[in-house]
Order: sequence, then C-alpha cells, then structure tokens
Amino acid sequence: MHGAGVRFRRVALPEVSLHVAEAGLETGPPTILLHGFPEFWYGWRHQIGPLAEDGLRVIVPDQRGYGLSDKPAGIAAYHLDRLADDVLALADAYGAATVRLVGHDWGGLVAWWVASRNPDRVDRLAILNAPHPAVVGAYMRHHPGQWLRSTYVGLFQLPLLPERLLTADRGRALRRALTTSSRPGAFTSADLDRYVEAWLQPGAMTGMLNWYRALVRLPRASPPRVRVPVLILWGRRDTALQPGLAEASLAICDAGRIRWYEQASHWLAHEEPASVNAELRAFLR
Repeated sequence: MHGAGVRFRRVALPEVSLHVAEAGLETGPPTILLHGFPEFWYGWRHQIGPLAEDGLRVIVPDQRGYGLSDKPAGIAAYHLDRLADDVLALADAYGAATVRLVGHDWGGLVAWWVASRNPDRVDRLAILNAPHPAVVGAYMRHHPGQWLRSTYVGLFQLPLLPERLLTADRGRALRRALTTSSRPGAFTSADLDRYVEAWLQPGAMTGMLNWYRALVRLPRASPPRVRVPVLILWGRRDTALQPGLAEASLAICDAGRIRWYEQASHWLAHEEPASVNAELRAFLR
C-alpha cells in the first residue's frame, strides 16, 4: 500500500503538532502505529490497508522530529517520557480512552514505554524488532556483541557532524544503510525517494538524531513490568539488535509471546508483510 485510501490530517497536541496518516472506520478500535528511525508514517505502508480492512481505526503519525510533524529545538524535547506523552495526547485527540499500540524500532521503544507507564491506556501491544528501553543497558553489559552493534549510537551523540554525513548527497549513507541491512527489494528506489524527501525536511535530521541524544540521558531504573498482552515479532537477521533483547523484554511481560522470523532482518514489516499483517490482525482484533 503506497497511499491509496489513506487520509491525512494535522493534529495539534499540547506540545507539538503532528502530521498523521489515518485509514479505516472512525468507529473502529483506535490503533496507533509508531515508526522508527529513519522512517516516517510511510514505513507502515504495507500494514495500513490490511489493518483498516479488518475494522481497525488506523492512526499513523510522523512522530515529533520526523517528516511533516513539528521539530522542537533542544535534546530535552526528545526525552522518552515526552515521546510517550505524545502518544497519549494523540489518543486523547482522537477521543480514545484506550488504544492498541504497534511499534517498530524507536517506535517500539516508545510503545513499550507507554505500556509500562500507562497500562490503563493500552489494550494490547505489538512490537517489531525493538527492545524494552529498560532492559537495554543491563543486556549490553552482559553481551559485548550488542555493544559492538550499537557503536553508531555514540557517533550520533556528536553535534552537527552526523547531520552532515546523513544528509549528504540526498541521504546517500542512510539509503545505503537501509538497502544493505535489508533483504533485496525491501526498499524500492521509489520508496527511497519518499524517505529522502522526509529526511531533507528543514530540521528533520537533527530532530531524528535528538531521539538518540536524549536516550543516553535516561535514568537507570528497575524495568517496570508490562501488564498488557504483548506480541513480539522479531527478525533474527537484524544487524543492529540481537535476538536476546527480545527474550529479555519478554521476561518483564506478564502475558506475551515471541514470533520469530528466521530469514527476516530488522525490516521484517517490509520483507514479510503478508505474515506480519496476519499476525497483527489476529492479535489486534
């Protein structure tokens, strides 16, 4: 799905205004899809239509700092608490007391955080290749291989240089990162053009990177348990995140399961859309 049947609106929240794609019946159960780095709403293009056809009210924001949404200045604006508060405010804007949450990558970290902090607002939680943020530090201390996979996070802490590197030559480095870390054909040239357009929005790359810069400022605390039903979908060929992070995240869930994809990478929603959609539809209904 590349936009057919999708409606767009701008939603004013207390702190920011978000560009939101939506589909499905307005009376359907509200379901928020949260993208990760370096995507935007379009990262869910294969899921929006099938979920809407299943009767869900699908709500897909460009999260703050991304795409056509607001890009507040300063690293503090991208603290995980504030990103999670955006999700709750978005639910409020749609008149939803509770929502179904789906998150991938950074969107998955936000979704985990919402479910941990505000379980009364989440009916169920689906995660694609994203660890609970509270387990990452301890996991990396015991698994040096994951630390090596995460060295790019250190690069992103530098001021200005990462922005220059990642926007040079129409985002060449990021385009290459997407295509080399995914199965051939997962991202077409037309798809990449859409991504480049989003990355080159004024202030977007700094906003996107500020998510990483704010993450290292999180206080270390005991992981808050996740009490809502959880489905974790995980591609084992993820070059950035070890499968053990999925198991560590599941360990702090009261009710959850992992569906492994042996041949899929970090980008399993693009590589295995039919299977991912079937799993999400069965779980979210």
